[in-house]
Amino acid sequence: MSDFEQRLAKNWKHRVRWAAREGLTAFRVYDLDIPGWPVAVDWYAGHGFLAEYPRRSQRRDEASLEARREEVLAACGRVLELPPERLFTRTHAPQPWGRSQYGRVGASGQVVLVKEGGLTLECNLSDYLDTGLFLDHRNTRLRVGQEAHGKRFLNLFAYTGAFTVHAAAGGAAATTSVDLSPAYCAWAERNLAHNRRLDPRRHQVVAADALQWLETAKGPYDLVVLDPPTFSASRRMGRRFEVQRDHRHLVEQVGALLAPGGTLYFSTNFLGFELDPRLAPEEELTPRSLPPDFRRTVHRCWRFQG
Repeated sequence: MSDFEQRLAKNWKHRVRWAAREGLTAFRVYDLDIPGWPVAVDWYAGHGFLAEYPRRSQRRDEASLEARREEVLAACGRVLELPPERLFTRTHAPQPWGRSQYGRVGASGQVVLVKEGGLTLECNLSDYLDTGLFLDHRNTRLRVGQEAHGKRFLNLFAYTGAFTVHAAAGGAAATTSVDLSPAYCAWAERNLAHNRRLDPRRHQVVAADALQWLETAKGPYDLVVLDPPTFSASRRMGRRFEVQRDHRHLVEQVGALLAPGGTLYFSTNFLGFELDPRLAPEEELTPRSLPPDFRRTVHRCWRFQG
């Protein structure tokens, strides 16, 4: 038995019990725990999702990469007791600056519904680089749900709307979710519908360039989540965005929409990110914002107060 399979089995034994206590059906089992086995393994309601993070030298040797992939898949099948058709793989490789990380890669439509905090969220295991649910943001989603009651909530770069679902279920007076992709906006609406929150009078989903939308946004909002991409240079956006260069202006622009006493959560997964010292957050939440099934710091998150 390989070191990887031993660690996977040990993690699985503890995580599956922990997840049952927490009411989770989507969680991380293995998070690049051992050098030489650069893979993350996630459990999605009876399915395994494996994300490879090969080093540059490994990417040049496709035969070796394929052999290691088969070894990992076989170990996951044994430990998680899953047949091959319930195991899905993706390879994360550094992209040229400006190229999207989140384009569609398939069309087989392997969709599963998972539970988190008593809510139902839709995940696609086959058609995108990511599943539609960033598991590392679970703690902040739960926090937003706890703070949302009676508040006007804004979710910028909303992706599939998981933060919005938590805010709506937490009793938000109104929510607005903005994302450039019509496909992700439709996904966000389905997530709201899965939880009986699809009321366009209270929960508005807007397919728009968030940067452009901000130029005419009125506010005020009591609670905001701002989780921009590392970069974006899409034709639809019509401009180049870089989170390290542009984040101060963006945070200040969104902060201007906050009601007195309002809260803004700003996060990024850009490796090596440095918050502009001219910004004054109330606190940095990381590493507390990372759930216990993650061993790596895969994002940073700050809370700003209006």
